[in-house]
Amino acid sequence: MGLRDDLERYREVGEARREDLAEFIQYGDLGQSLPDEVRIPIKIVDLPEFAYDRLDQGGVGQGQGGTPDVGDPVGQPRPQPGDGDGEEGQAGEDGADHEYYEMDPEEFAQELDEELGLTLEPKGKRVIEEKEGDYTDITRTGPASTLDFEHLFKEGLKRKLSMDFDEEYVREALRVEGWGPDEVFAWAREKNMPVSRAWIADAASEIPETERDRWGSIEEMERSVEEETPIQRIRREGLKQIPFRREDERFRYPEIVEEREKNVVVVNIRDVSGSMREKKRELVERTFTPLDWYLTGKYDNAEFVYIAHDAEAWQVEREEFFGIRSGGGTRISSAYELAKELLEEYPWSEWNRYVFAAGDSENSSNDTEERVIPLMEEIPANLHAYVETQPSGNAINATHADEVERHFKGGNGVAVAYVTGPDDVVDAIYTILSTEDNEGQ
Repeated sequence: MGLRDDLERYREVGEARREDLAEFIQYGDLGQSLPDEVRIPIKIVDLPEFAYDRLDQGGVGQGQGGTPDVGDPVGQPRPQPGDGDGEEGQAGEDGADHEYYEMDPEEFAQELDEELGLTLEPKGKRVIEEKEGDYTDITRTGPASTLDFEHLFKEGLKRKLSMDFDEEYVREALRVEGWGPDEVFAWAREKNMPVSRAWIADAASEIPETERDRWGSIEEMERSVEEETPIQRIRREGLKQIPFRREDERFRYPEIVEEREKNVVVVNIRDVSGSMREKKRELVERTFTPLDWYLTGKYDNAEFVYIAHDAEAWQVEREEFFGIRSGGGTRISSAYELAKELLEEYPWSEWNRYVFAAGDSENSSNDTEERVIPLMEEIPANLHAYVETQPSGNAINATHADEVERHFKGGNGVAVAYVTGPDDVVDAIYTILSTEDNEGQ
């Protein structure tokens, strides 16, 4: 049973990797990963193996120094009390061994989709190529090789059915006593038969005089003679000819398929004012980094803009973004003003846009209501998100996240998440990405 259990555990490593993924996002060392390569720590599981001595040293089954007990290593002496004893350690003191499973952002995004149950399918915006697709469209003109014979046949068959009528049934009406072509033609019109007055007149001239009083009334004839439908007649006789017309011709041509590139620009905004201490900065990194990986894996081309702000805002490189700290005050609107300016290089018609901001929700008086919210409404984006990082809970003047959430009411492509510790990170990521998913962008 031990070998089977070990093998089963080895097969379960793939599922455990997804659990490691969630744990890694919460507590792992993000520094082990690169922008285009995610490294997830996984527990090492060794495959079991048999160990035995050479046959010339006694062989399997030959006892040495007494009868071996169940569980003794084959060909090796039983350990004696005190053998290998050293200083007594504490359980779990050394920790588990780990290796790293490397995945690209696309695989990371797929794993996160499965873990969180997301179905986000990004849309391409900028057309990079137009090419011919399947021959699904039709036109009235074209080369003979593209003639749609199925359409032609169907149109001819519909015409055949619409023009057809039971000739013998009409001839029986001409055998009603006292009826001539005029009475039969009026009767046929009432029954929506596609028969002409001239055809009835010709058919009447062929009816012998001795048969013109076979039926005393039209009602008697209808009770005695069953009308055959066109479908019944086709099944009985088959199709001898179908009346095709040139106006029925249609020619297939390929639809033009626009190949669209899935481009995305992600604006990451972070409060670097004096109140953003190390724990708050770490929670920002722990939330934003997986979001960057996820969107990199979802889009063909992903670009990132990093904005730091205190009372003023400035653009920084990614390496500076998570560690920078200032001693100034806070005016969040300065970051959105800069974001609006920088996004002019990424037209909304060609680029998907995400604007992610994070901080401890402290902001200068009235800035959120008077400047930030209007700017969020002015900047078109797939998703705006604000992540509040307050390890000790809400401060008295930390109201920015609440004001944003209250104004947008959890909709209009705006997500607000609250992170007080690593345990909240996965839920925050789900809140953000599921808002984008539900908006159907």
